[in-house]
Amino acid sequence: MSFLRKSLFLLSLILINTLLVSHACIGKTPKRIISLYPAHTENLFSLGLDKEIIGVSRSETYPPEALRKPVFSPFDGVERFISAKPDLILIRPMLERAHFQLFSKLRSIGIKVVSLQPKTVSEMYEYWLELGRLTGRWEESQDMIKRFKKELEKIRKIVSCIPESERKRVFFESIHRKFKTFSSNSIAIFVLKSAGGINIAEDAIPVRNTNIAAYGKERILSHADEIDVYISQRGPMNHVTKEEIINEPGFQAIKAIREGQVYIVPEELVSRPTFRLIKGIYLIGHILYPKYFPEEPR
Repeated sequence: MSFLRKSLFLLSLILINTLLVSHACIGKTPKRIISLYPAHTENLFSLGLDKEIIGVSRSETYPPEALRKPVFSPFDGVERFISAKPDLILIRPMLERAHFQLFSKLRSIGIKVVSLQPKTVSEMYEYWLELGRLTGRWEESQDMIKRFKKELEKIRKIVSCIPESERKRVFFESIHRKFKTFSSNSIAIFVLKSAGGINIAEDAIPVRNTNIAAYGKERILSHADEIDVYISQRGPMNHVTKEEIINEPGFQAIKAIREGQVYIVPEELVSRPTFRLIKGIYLIGHILYPKYFPEEPR
């Protein structure tokens, strides 16, 4: 292929991509959105869609404005959703699997239902862009990614100042029952590593293609003398307390337990694919390296 033909071919690809993006952005913009996953809700607010959100899930925590929105549940039945006249309902795969008939019925009558949930940070960027495409906030979603990456660069500079000899080895618990952790490419482990932590359970195996990974007490205790800090997320799937972890039979053998290095962090800051992951990185960074990390982003 000649240089000219190659150039024309590449130009045509660029034009096609531009047209696809433009079409996605200028299509019918939803004016009435129901969000049934707190991460969707938080991201929609970040994209400036307060007025367009007409309903949220029972599990909302942030921003405060979300708590003032009407609450919807899959158990409400088809009629309640229809009467709200949404032109977009955002869900996640777990919800779709549990209430397949409801969402199939809503789709069959012409209501747009979209299921999204990223598992990794690279998928999170695509997810933000997809939310931007779906809602007519393409530029805002691009800006969110740029701002997030800019904050990450600030964090990398902080971490680069921490000597390797001071780096902390961490067991990051996802669900205390059955002693589960996170898969190595999960968002939570990204948060831990971004804060300069070393994941002690890098060999954990994901459960059913999720970001949760099985580990077990025996394997945790095999690293007892290596675990400098024990961190557990607290959220809807894990209501564990610091005392439960400390008093877990056999856990007194763990270095972190003996030295009082046990911490509970909110799930919404370390696992949800939102801009507030930056705050979660600072939180864990402050736990691990208070000398280097402020508790809040500057």
